[in-house]
Amino acid sequence: MQETSIHGVFRKGDKLYTKNPVHTRGIKVYNEKLYSYKNEEFRSWNPYRSKLAAGIKKKITPSFLPTYHVLYLGAAMGTTVSHIADIVSDGIVYAVEHTPLAMNALLKVSEVRQNIIPILEDANHPDRYASFLNPVDILYQDISQRNQASIFIQNVDRYLKKNGLGILMVKARSIDVAKKPKEAYDIVVKELKEAGLKILSITELSRKQWTQGSRVLL
Repeated sequence: MQETSIHGVFRKGDKLYTKNPVHTRGIKVYNEKLYSYKNEEFRSWNPYRSKLAAGIKKKITPSFLPTYHVLYLGAAMGTTVSHIADIVSDGIVYAVEHTPLAMNALLKVSEVRQNIIPILEDANHPDRYASFLNPVDILYQDISQRNQASIFIQNVDRYLKKNGLGILMVKARSIDVAKKPKEAYDIVVKELKEAGLKILSITELSRKQWTQGSRVLL
């Protein structure tokens, strides 16, 4: 088991892992495999269930520190959220999700991982959860909405620290099902640049290998 160049992310062979905190040892979130090594427990991070894991397999290297505060938009049932919570073990993950069904699952995850703060709210309205959080070091978004670029920009402007990192998982078909993926991606890039955001890198997540043609913008 070796730590990768990304803090808190480990590799054994071609598999990725995050370290399970002591108080959650033996507890799974989505039936992931657990692996014991030198009196520590690690959780396998499935790239077919997590776009961030797929991106890391594709060599993206987001910077995490254990004390970071992360705003996660589109938290769903908490799969990727739980791994980020492992990584920022002394920090906080503010997990925003607007569907009650997914929130029920997310609440169960946050009951044992107490550095996750679940927020039942619509990311289209960032002011609605202003009372729950301060500026964050990383903003991560994975939302299937036509205006996903606008949502990202609003939340970056409202919550991301000046030198913070934004990670946007672009879902092309949610933007315009009639457009080719590259056309949809180009629309998002144009919006981000017009809003004054600096794009550090763009990574394609192959539909065949990982997920539904998402693109990672860092």
